[in-house]
This record gives sequence, C-alpha cells and structure tokens, in this order.
Amino acid sequence: MRNTVFVFARAPRLGAVKRRLASDIGARAALDFHRATMLALLRGLAADRRFRTVLAITPDRARFPLPVRSPRVPQGTGDLGARMQRTAARVPHGRVVIIGCDIPDARPADVLAAFRALGRADVVFGPARDGGYWLIGLSPRRPARPFAKVRWSTAHALADTLANFRGQRVAFLRTLRDVDTAADLRSLRQCRA
Repeated sequence: MRNTVFVFARAPRLGAVKRRLASDIGARAALDFHRATMLALLRGLAADRRFRTVLAITPDRARFPLPVRSPRVPQGTGDLGARMQRTAARVPHGRVVIIGCDIPDARPADVLAAFRALGRADVVFGPARDGGYWLIGLSPRRPARPFAKVRWSTAHALADTLANFRGQRVAFLRTLRDVDTAADLRSLRQCRA
C-alpha cells in the first residue's frame, strides 16, 4: 500500500480561516497567509511521487479552485480528533501522515522523515512549540481510538495524544511553530530574518 499524506485544511474563505490571527491582522491578511501557506505546502508535497498527497478539507462541501492537482476528501463532522481518525481510517493497512497547513516551515522532507520513522515506530509526531503537534504519522499498528480524550488547542494536546499510544514505539520530528496569532507571525519573521 502506498504511503499517504493528508493535508488538513479549512477552505480558504474570508472570515472562516485563522480567526485568532485575523483578530490581530485583519481577515484579508489572515486569508492571504492561510492560502499562501496551504499552497506552498501542497505544491511541495504534490510534486513528490514517493507518497500520495490528499487534501482533507472542511467544510465538506467546499469548492474552490487550486493551482495544484490533488485529490480532495471531506474531513467530516466532530472535533479535530474525530476528523483525523476518520481520515486515517481511509488507509487502514498503510502508513498515514496527517499534517496541518498552518506551519510555514513544514517541508516535503519532514513528511519523508515521518514515513522513514514509521519504519521503526508505530507513531511519529512533529511537535509544535505551543504543546500541540503539526504532524502525526500512523503505522497500521495504531490504537482503535488514537485521539480519545485530547484537549485540542491547548498546551496538553501532544501529551494527551501520547497517552493513547502507551506501550507503542514513538518517534519525534523537529519542533516547529504554528502561526495562530500576530505574535507567532512576528516570531516566525524574526527567525527568518
């Protein structure tokens, strides 16, 4: 079975994406950031033929043009964990990586590193500086409920998810920063300067 990466994204709609960032920099600027970051990641991933790239989108019926050819699947309903579990279940016997689209420094090399790590680990995480994670990779040896009892959008998200993988082999990628606020965006720009 071919390795599959799902890029988790909201449809790029004014006022519907990056709301915390939008409250700091405006809805148009937040939409522009979201779209540019999503497209950069999709372009890089779709160009790599060593894995299959699929856009997992919410809301489910969203239609919008993209200059990148990639199959799309709906995320479905529920919290982030329910949506990620449903998406991973689309590839029950293969290795799956789920990556967020709001991590400007994420690269195709990170996804390749995740798939390599899954050769020796059951799960791999790309930790975020805020206590969450920007990527999760799952081998076919995954628990029935990998995202149960996770406090999403908190500093506990990674620790809570790790608790669901007790007794399994865990690997970690590099720690990256997601961009949720203007302060995050400023820090990212300062690091790049």
